[in-house]
Amino acid sequence: MSERARLALPIVLVGPMGAGKSRVGQRLANDAGAPFVDTDVRIAERYGPIDEIFDREGEEYFRIVEREVVAEALREEAVVSLGGGAVLHADTRDDLASLPVVWLQVSREAVTPRLTGGNRPLIAAGGIEAWAAILEARRPLYEAVADLAIDTSRRSVARIVDDITERFGGAR
Repeated sequence: MSERARLALPIVLVGPMGAGKSRVGQRLANDAGAPFVDTDVRIAERYGPIDEIFDREGEEYFRIVEREVVAEALREEAVVSLGGGAVLHADTRDDLASLPVVWLQVSREAVTPRLTGGNRPLIAAGGIEAWAAILEARRPLYEAVADLAIDTSRRSVARIVDDITERFGGAR
């Protein structure tokens, strides 16, 4: 895209781990000339690696920290990628109701190689079976907050970004 895409900001990406939120978000932000905020990265910068937060403090503490970081990010004029479980918090879902939200979906087959060798605490012990169970539990929440759903399993990042830009282009 030669000229900058105009997007309604913030625009929010949700979905399970491995769906491509960071890759798509970075490209979307770059094309739009907007900042990119990955809330998981922001949490790690402030509080340390997420797997260590889980080990040290537990998931409940992590979700409190996550909510704080997400609430802040959703007030920025940016492309915002939320961690897979951010939609678990009712206040986050309420915040998303007034924002453009894209649910990035991915098949089990496509996500398996993407997650290999990672250090994601919620699937560390259970692997792809744990991933599938988490997705099924969160699916109704993703559906509830999403304005657009895109399957990233077999699509290029460029095509995904084009679809998002086509849907949410223009100033708000």
